[in-house]
Amino acid sequence: QVQLVESGGGLVQPGGSLRLSCAASGSIFSINAMGWYRQAPGKERELERELVATIRNIGSRNYAESVKGRFTISRDYAKNTVYLQMNSLKPEDTAVYYCQMNFRPDWTEIPRNAWGQGTLVTVSS
Repeated sequence: QVQLVESGGGLVQPGGSLRLSCAASGSIFSINAMGWYRQAPGKERELERELVATIRNIGSRNYAESVKGRFTISRDYAKNTVYLQMNSLKPEDTAVYYCQMNFRPDWTEIPRNAWGQGTLVTVSS
């Protein structure tokens, strides 16, 4: 059993900042990557989640074009925690943000994905 617990969402004015956190716990043998996805209001299907940013074990980072230069992903490897620093927020950043982890629960098992419950970010004046 693996659990991802997100925190840090809320209401912020345009141009403001927020920092999201996601802590992973449970049966984790190794983690390949952690990242953030978002689902805008009105988009209910999991397939409609948009990749925001990911960070792999080797430290490489990947960002959606829409957030480059404004968002920064980082990770605390000792705490199995990933962060998303969001600056210069825009109304179009409004969404439920989901943490994702690609991991192996045991050395004998293939990698799989786990998702957090989501945290709402609302950018509005």
